Amino acid sequence: MIALIIGILVSLIVTMVGTPVLIRVVHKLNYGQYIRQDGPQSHQVKRGTPTLGGVVIVLAVLCGWGASALYRYCSHGMVPSWTAILTLFAMASMGLLGFIDDFAKVRKKQNEGLTVHGKFIGQFIFATIYAVLALLLPTKSGYPSAQAGVSFIETPFFSFDFAGRAVSIILFVVWVNFLMAAWTNAVNLSDGLDGLCAGSSMIAFAGYAIIAFWESYHLKGGSEGGFTYSVSDPMDLTIIACCAAVACLGFLWYNCNPASIFMGDTGSLALGGLFAAMSIATHTEFLAIILGGLFVVEACSDVIQVGYFKVTHKRVFKMAPIHHHFELCGWTESKVVVRFWMIELMMVLIGLVVFYSDWAARSGLLLG
Repeated sequence: MIALIIGILVSLIVTMVGTPVLIRVVHKLNYGQYIRQDGPQSHQVKRGTPTLGGVVIVLAVLCGWGASALYRYCSHGMVPSWTAILTLFAMASMGLLGFIDDFAKVRKKQNEGLTVHGKFIGQFIFATIYAVLALLLPTKSGYPSAQAGVSFIETPFFSFDFAGRAVSIILFVVWVNFLMAAWTNAVNLSDGLDGLCAGSSMIAFAGYAIIAFWESYHLKGGSEGGFTYSVSDPMDLTIIACCAAVACLGFLWYNCNPASIFMGDTGSLALGGLFAAMSIATHTEFLAIILGGLFVVEACSDVIQVGYFKVTHKRVFKMAPIHHHFELCGWTESKVVVRFWMIELMMVLIGLVVFYSDWAARSGLLLG
């Protein structure tokens, strides 16, 4: 518990202290955000706002977890788990890809950074490295960092082991690439209003912190009663999720409307990669659809808009992603953001109820 508190405090301090420092540095370098011309015209006043704020979020999570890991090693001799390292790798690698994209934008002085092919290649390389290592690297708990299958909660309802080890690894690599691409793009699409992505991510990772904490107290081989989980090092995952939630909270202080800094793709891709890795490590890939419900809605609205327009040359929404639709309907930016936070909070609460109900049912606590 002390390690968890240390991680939370360090992450909060890094974001609260590091963000204003980054704002001054970005201002000095004149690295401001370039706003899309086809977006709401009210957003053009944000042109030049410092970007690359995701750098602080990533550093805060890494420093918070690093401080807690150092404490656990010095006090209990516990070495960092591969599960935690790989989860952080997923976040940092996707964040690096986002940083390259952001840097290209400010250097070109336009709202176009990496090409679609460039992003795809980068995501494929990093996601593949994560997937292969997550299956093959041994862990101190005896359970792999990921299981070769697709799970709603814990037990795979579709296993990749039906055709041998080599084929299962290939299928798992494909599955992880899909998850990484889906969640990074979904979170990235929500980063269109001041504080929307940071606040929603804070709520989502708080939900995952609760899930990982519950799994750590009901770990297979432990003394707690009820259904148990064969998850690798869930306490490390709890610390990472808490650090991510707190890092988003600290960043939100400067990112709320009117934003003093944007997280950019550095932050949104990093948070999306971390969310995907948390779903894999906690064996909740399909439950994540509920926990990250707001991100799913944002992504689906964009897919629907583009697909429908290609077929009919008409639009379903006034503008996509859907948060822009409500802006054009007359909602203020702050109203859209707060109401979307509320939607994400409700989705997380529903996800937690489903998660606990699953545990209670498997433990024989639910009758009928």
